[in-house]
Amino acid sequence: MTVTIKIASLICAAAILSGCATANGVADAVARDRAKTVVNGVVEERFPGVDARPVTDCIIDAASAGEIIEIAGASVTGVTQSTVEQVVEIAARPEAVNCIADNSLTLLGG
Repeated sequence: MTVTIKIASLICAAAILSGCATANGVADAVARDRAKTVVNGVVEERFPGVDARPVTDCIIDAASAGEIIEIAGASVTGVTQSTVEQVVEIAARPEAVNCIADNSLTLLGG
């Protein structure tokens, strides 16, 4: 069973348990949560000493649904160089860069 199928199965199970009205919201939350775990690890490794949480939120917000699912898959299979490159590419997008800069200023009291 491939990782994508495993992730999809987990998301579907969560959606079924929660009912049809909130299925998409639950699936999105599960995938985002798993992806945040992966992105946090990448940010902490690449940028030691940086508070990874706000950076991670900006990266996740700048990612597409497909990218979030791909990154979430790494929580099952392990983080590869390809995963790291994908996270770094998303972090370099203008919306992510602006978000990270805004959050950095907020953290500094600006």
